[in-house]
Amino acid sequence: MPIATRDDLRNVAIVAHVDHGKTTLVDAMLWQSGAFRDNQSVDDRVMDSNDLEREKGITILAKNTAVRHGDLLLNIIDTPGHADFGGEVERGLSMVDGVVLLVDASEGPLPQTRFVLRKALGAKMPVILVINKVDRPDARIAEVIDEVYELFMDLDATEEQIDFPIVYASGRAGRASLNQPANGEMPDNEDLEPLFQVIKETIPAPAYDPSAPFQAQVTNLDSSSYLGRIALCRVYNGTIKKGQQVAWCKGDGSVERVKISELLMTEALERKPAESAGPGDIIAIAGISEIMIGETLADPEDPRPLPLITVDEPAISMLLGTNTGPLAGREKGTKVTARLVKDRLDRELVGNVSLRVLPTERPDAWEVQGRGELALAILVENMRREGYELTLGKPRVVTKQVNGKLHEPVERLTVDIPEEYLGAVTQLLAVRKGRMEHMTNHGTGWIRMEFLVPARGLIGFRTEFLTETRGTGIAHQVFEKYEPWFGELRTRPTGSLVSDRAGVATTYAMFNLQERGTLFVDPSTEVYEGMIVGENSRADDMSINITKEKQKTNIRSSTAEEFDRLTPPKKLSMEAALEFIRDDECVEVTPTAVRLRKVILDTKDRERTAARAKRA
Repeated sequence: MPIATRDDLRNVAIVAHVDHGKTTLVDAMLWQSGAFRDNQSVDDRVMDSNDLEREKGITILAKNTAVRHGDLLLNIIDTPGHADFGGEVERGLSMVDGVVLLVDASEGPLPQTRFVLRKALGAKMPVILVINKVDRPDARIAEVIDEVYELFMDLDATEEQIDFPIVYASGRAGRASLNQPANGEMPDNEDLEPLFQVIKETIPAPAYDPSAPFQAQVTNLDSSSYLGRIALCRVYNGTIKKGQQVAWCKGDGSVERVKISELLMTEALERKPAESAGPGDIIAIAGISEIMIGETLADPEDPRPLPLITVDEPAISMLLGTNTGPLAGREKGTKVTARLVKDRLDRELVGNVSLRVLPTERPDAWEVQGRGELALAILVENMRREGYELTLGKPRVVTKQVNGKLHEPVERLTVDIPEEYLGAVTQLLAVRKGRMEHMTNHGTGWIRMEFLVPARGLIGFRTEFLTETRGTGIAHQVFEKYEPWFGELRTRPTGSLVSDRAGVATTYAMFNLQERGTLFVDPSTEVYEGMIVGENSRADDMSINITKEKQKTNIRSSTAEEFDRLTPPKKLSMEAALEFIRDDECVEVTPTAVRLRKVILDTKDRERTAARAKRA
């Protein structure tokens, strides 16, 4: 079979751990390739276009851009660094022929570095190592390079893959060099030219069979109010023209003839109309309203479907349903019916290959499965901003049977902590049945430890970890493997303070209740029976009257002194709320509020159910 290559084109993905500087480096590559005018106003991290990406400072969606460098066109895929969005990483890698692995010169390779590198090595792709942020005052370049070599060997890389080129860079300054600088110093080159040259020499040009019919695979979906659904594809063989008839090879095996109404190609950050595209090109096409990720567009006279894109199995599930609380529909929520929630979940499935939605016994609730808590929380946050009101159950792990035995997912957790918190963190993970695999003391007062921990033991871990380390600890986790069920885990030692009636929280009642535990609500907040208003300092739940008012007498008295001594309430974010709840509790989410409540609101019904469970 004769093979030809497109020497004027390179397709490359930039992969890294969260916050190691991928998106900032792509910004610098765009500027230095002349993608923007000198006087053009451009945001930092221009590739993070989603509101949540900008707020959280992480990449959630894989996106592509095109950089022209001389006579070479570079298609760059900016992938997420967080393992919860692994489906985006896998899709991004299916579009490219090599990867740029970005590693922080101080932090070194972390769990998500391992995750994305494992995917790239498994796809037999060449790797370019970029040591970024070499100008950090705490940079340790030589040690980080040794750690990367160890990681490659640990992941069973081939000799060709281990023989990777190394580029030293400062993405924020837009500088790169092939010469190793001293720790904390800038690269000796003024621009990113060495990086462009290494990409050209190391990443293979797209190869294709000149005699093969047209083949392109859908790797991502977008939408436009003008064009409708847009499919992003990589062309593997043959050419495609605007207005051409192609065979749409569906996921169920059927084939349908369709017309390409619009053909677009990326230049910098804009999609521009094109007349034709050839092998290796990354294109966007419109005209097929029901097309899905992983499907193939082929020659109508000789349709040859490509293998469907496969992603890792989900590890965390959560019950998601309509808002069934007493305050439903009263807080700017415009979408509160089961039909609207189900339609929104179905739309999410179109573009999110790592998410699953399963029916439950209830018509107004569904089981949503994803890679991790963050992926599920991002989905809910997007829905809440769109006006949906939801009830969320406690996140659970997705188990499976192996040889007749129950197995659960295990995560590889890496923590960086000051030395004085070693005992507290080790004890915290021992309760969660974590096994220490590795410990490194850099001699700087900080320790790095690696643990294997059951995934359900890490639900709610992050909040306690930050409390124990006074906010200084850094923790990252990534899925490792399935292991036999670890048995019962009790990770939350405290109970809940539950309102026993409806009304408005008063300063007087809160002042007298704050010694019982930590309160979650402000004075004058509307509460209802069964709503969780605080965390009990003891292990069991306590029903309380948070609406109690001060008895009126004929002696005038000011409540100002009570208000002054009232401890400020603890405000829970949605992620913290999901971590906090137990099996008999749920989170109520509206566009303006996040509340905790018991699944059974009535106090007497709840006590009877608890008594029956004890007898059983």
